[in-house]
Amino acid sequence: MQRFFSFPNPVNDFVARTVAAGVVVMSAAYLATGWTWILIPLCYGFWARVVAGPTISPLGQFATRVVAPRITAPPRFMPGPPKRFAQAVGVVFSTTALVLALSVGTGPAKIVIGFLTIAALLESALGLCLGCKVFALLMKTGVIPESVCVECADITQRYPSLSN
Repeated sequence: MQRFFSFPNPVNDFVARTVAAGVVVMSAAYLATGWTWILIPLCYGFWARVVAGPTISPLGQFATRVVAPRITAPPRFMPGPPKRFAQAVGVVFSTTALVLALSVGTGPAKIVIGFLTIAALLESALGLCLGCKVFALLMKTGVIPESVCVECADITQRYPSLSN
C-alpha cells in the first residue's frame, strides 16, 4: 500500500512534460468548447497524480508506458517533491474551475483554466515548471523544510562537479 500512495522520486522530465502536454490539450479543448465534462478527467488526473503518482492516472500511465520508452534520448531526472507540489497546484486550479463551472458558469472557470493552460504550456514546451519555482521559493523562505527535498536544497547532489 505504501508504494501505491507514493510519488516517484526522481521524476523523468520527459514524462512530466508529456503529462503537461496532455493537460494543455484538455485545457485548450475546454477553453474552445466550454464543455464542463472535460474538467472532470482533468481534475481527476491531477488528484490521481498527487495521491499516487502516475499509478492511477491515465495520462500518467500513457506518459510512462507509451511515450517515455519511445524517447531515444537518455532520461533527464528531476526531484519528485517539486513536481508533486506542481500537481497539487493543478488540483487547486482544476478543482476550482470545476466548482466554478458547475456553480456560476463557464466564464470564471475559463479564466482559471486559462492560467492552468499557460503553466502547463510552459512546462510542456519549455520545461519551465512554475509550480517547481514556487516550491523552491517556499523552501528558500523556510515555509517548506529542507528535509522535504534534500536534493532541492543541495544542488551539488545533482551536479557533483559543483562541489569540487
